[in-house]
Amino acid sequence: MLRRLVAFLAPTGKFLLQTEIHAYAFAISANLLLSFFPFLVLMLSICQNLLHWPRAADVIYLALQDFLPSDPGVLDFVRRNLRAAVSAHGRIAVFSAILLLATSNGVFEPLEVALNRVWGIGSNRSFWRNQGVSFGLILVCGALALVSILFTTMNRELLDALAGPLPTLTRWASLAAFKAAALPVSVAILFLVYWLLPNGSIPWRNALTAAVVIGIVMEAAKYLYILVWPLLDFRRVYGPFFISVTVIVWGVAASLILLAGAEISARLQRERAAPAAAGEAVSQKQIFKNLF
Repeated sequence: MLRRLVAFLAPTGKFLLQTEIHAYAFAISANLLLSFFPFLVLMLSICQNLLHWPRAADVIYLALQDFLPSDPGVLDFVRRNLRAAVSAHGRIAVFSAILLLATSNGVFEPLEVALNRVWGIGSNRSFWRNQGVSFGLILVCGALALVSILFTTMNRELLDALAGPLPTLTRWASLAAFKAAALPVSVAILFLVYWLLPNGSIPWRNALTAAVVIGIVMEAAKYLYILVWPLLDFRRVYGPFFISVTVIVWGVAASLILLAGAEISARLQRERAAPAAAGEAVSQKQIFKNLF
């Protein structure tokens, strides 16, 4: 069993050790850093200033501990600066929306090139076609994230009504509801990326299988990263830049996991297609013999 698993993952390991793949992962991670905080400001502005739903904003602040290391200093610093940004009302929301769209397109550019390489697609989309597909993915992914936040908020309000003044229970129940909603949303986003972003026809079953498996692996890897973060000691090494480094390192790890899922999916598809292609070649050879 273990030997089979090692033999199965060996090609993926060789794939991830290629310099080109690491270049893609760092490019994706750098753009992720540029879009992470504008995305949070935009979601908070929508919940707080547009929907006038402060409970939804509270859920986003609570969910930060699911994406950042559980260091009170880090969480307090990020929350404090987000609240200051959102307090600027409409101007900062419009700016964040524009910045989010621009930087998120940057995330999908190297990601498309990497996925095209994995699937053996020889040509990439033109710049403007890539921007169009990226814009559509951004809107859908943002809508899915917002639905997840609103679902968690409604659960929290229901718990408040049922449990009464039990803030600790409500807080943990809200976090559990967010985690329960986050996994399906992550799988849906991964499915769209695997299926629609490559410049070619990708079987939807392959994309869905890869999205489910990689979504679970990525969730487990996220908690592992948060667990080992204190041992990395970014604060001492990078000083005031340690939060940015934290996001970049996680972005690189998540990008490599995503590309590993695409490599496995593409390899399995090629292995399934090989016997059919061989059978077709044999049948064509037999037809040729019969004719002559």
